[in-house]
Amino acid sequence: MKLSKSTLVFSALLVILAAASAAPANQFIKTSCTLTTYPAVCEQSLSAYAKTIQNNPQELASTALQVSLTRTQQAQTFMKRLNKFKGLKARQYAAIHDCLEEVEDSLDRVSRSCDEMKNLSHAKGNDFTFRMSNVETWVSAALTDETTCMDGFAGKGMDGKIKESVRAQVVAVARVTSNALALVNNFAAKHKH
Repeated sequence: MKLSKSTLVFSALLVILAAASAAPANQFIKTSCTLTTYPAVCEQSLSAYAKTIQNNPQELASTALQVSLTRTQQAQTFMKRLNKFKGLKARQYAAIHDCLEEVEDSLDRVSRSCDEMKNLSHAKGNDFTFRMSNVETWVSAALTDETTCMDGFAGKGMDGKIKESVRAQVVAVARVTSNALALVNNFAAKHKH
């Protein structure tokens, strides 16, 4: 199959235009992520959504919450599988069960936050402030749930592969949730009336 010169030039222009339009959005994400505790994680987790985010702080915060929601769902699935694992010690089972409850609470709070962010487009004045306060409170509580999850794994008796695999899941969730909270707080601060 032979492509004409004009087709090749047109295709090259499309690629250049797509890259040029993504560049400002990627820069917006990079700059915004400097406000977070984990900027590299922030940039890595959000850069795939640059086209959707553009230079929109609300879209950035909403997308960060969606990333947190997805990562929390993955952690929940992992914890449910681990909870069914045969051969766990009673203390391990109890810690996993408690951690799963914390992850599920976190999932509920992040999910409600995502829904509330969707309702912001129609909110004004006190309604906007109320809704943003809800989001900030719920995401903060979700982050607390995630870090509380590891409490049951304290002590030398809980060392090993189970603890490390749970820790890896929880740390990944906590980092994207912490970043989402920072971006939500930044968006809220810029829109206080």
